[in-house]
Amino acid sequence: MAINGRFKVNHGDVFPHGAFVVGDVEAVRDFERSTRERPVQATDKESGQLVWSVSVLDPDPEARKDAKTVTVKISAPVQPVPPGELAAGLPFRPVEFDGLTVTPYLNENGGRPRVAYSFRATGMRSPAGAGKPSPRSGSEAA
Repeated sequence: MAINGRFKVNHGDVFPHGAFVVGDVEAVRDFERSTRERPVQATDKESGQLVWSVSVLDPDPEARKDAKTVTVKISAPVQPVPPGELAAGLPFRPVEFDGLTVTPYLNENGGRPRVAYSFRATGMRSPAGAGKPSPRSGSEAA
């Protein structure tokens, strides 16, 4: 089979109603190499870059309750900076992900097994407005 691991997807295919940053960008801990006294940050197996995570709200009205907030892991050499603009009237920042991939897996936690998805990206930025491309600003240092 020619497909192994991650599938490349467009941001709009995964988040057709947009996406909003609802948490801080945090380093992902490598649980195999870390000790209680010495945490080690995870690195992406494909790129070798550091792995960061951010919680994202999916405002899709048809999304299941347990799928409204998802985690997107970002592989980048430095901590990505979320877009700075809050959505009008909301306490959240809209975001688009560059280099978005998805990995389906079988989630056997809590009752009946179901297919779940792991999301990865190479950067994040403000959404493009009205067909105009937005500048790439997601992977710069904090």
